[in-house]
Amino acid sequence: MQIPEIPNLIHYAIPFFAFTVLLEIILTIKIKLDDYEFQDAGSSILMGLGNVLIGLFTKALILGIFMFFYKFHFFTIPFTWWAWIILLFAEDFCYYWNHRIAHESRMFWASHVVHHSSKKYNLSTALRQTWTGSFYTFVFWIPLVLIGFHPIMVLVQMSISLIYQYWIHTELIHKMPKWFEYIFNTPSHHRVHHATNAQYLDRNHAGIFIFWDRIFGSFEAEKEKPVYGLVKNIDTYNPIKIAFLEWFYLFKDVMYSNTSIINKFKYLIKPPGWKHDGTGILSDDIKKDWRNKTNNDKY
Repeated sequence: MQIPEIPNLIHYAIPFFAFTVLLEIILTIKIKLDDYEFQDAGSSILMGLGNVLIGLFTKALILGIFMFFYKFHFFTIPFTWWAWIILLFAEDFCYYWNHRIAHESRMFWASHVVHHSSKKYNLSTALRQTWTGSFYTFVFWIPLVLIGFHPIMVLVQMSISLIYQYWIHTELIHKMPKWFEYIFNTPSHHRVHHATNAQYLDRNHAGIFIFWDRIFGSFEAEKEKPVYGLVKNIDTYNPIKIAFLEWFYLFKDVMYSNTSIINKFKYLIKPPGWKHDGTGILSDDIKKDWRNKTNNDKY
């Protein structure tokens, strides 16, 4: 079987990204929504460019690792139309769990937090991508290679998923048709994911298909207006700080906390906000307080 060369789909999409960001700025100003914050957008674009440059190296690294595991694949799945359809759903399933765990484990959150660090929500926010995550988050897609999908197929579908998720980072689209909202990830669903409102925390982890969240109990519909950013915002436009600040805090907690080796390790795997002495505040704590307050307000 002749293996095609891997196309750089993200690179081909860059002109489209640039055009649509400019178009959104014009439309945002025209219909008088919140002013487009150009410093914030500039930081997002720089983060995106950095991600693309780093990807020139990590894509080769990931392909090499995938090719190693492919030696042990259980089945041989050909480059056929039906294989791509199966891969569409299988890759999205892997993305869902990668994304969900990125919110539930601080080691993965340290790279993913970059994408949530903007207090604005627009197409430029979609470009605010990690500089470190591609070095290790690929582990969630190794099962696809072991099943028998060729590494190039997996990498192409991963790029298709990221390109799909670009358009959902906007406030200009309120709702899609009901049937579409039920099946697919949409701007409304993803606004919830980026929000810091208590009831919205760690919800809607979907890539392309929102039904994963419905199946696994992490779905939340958009009701009240989302407030974007982090529970504790970093308040910087410096791309270096955006990329590495959470890694610095994580390293500090692991190395300098006066606690056991086991607890030091827990700083890596426990959710963001966890502290060994019980003083930390998790998103589950924030949601619990919100539910209690909501219930009390009813009476």
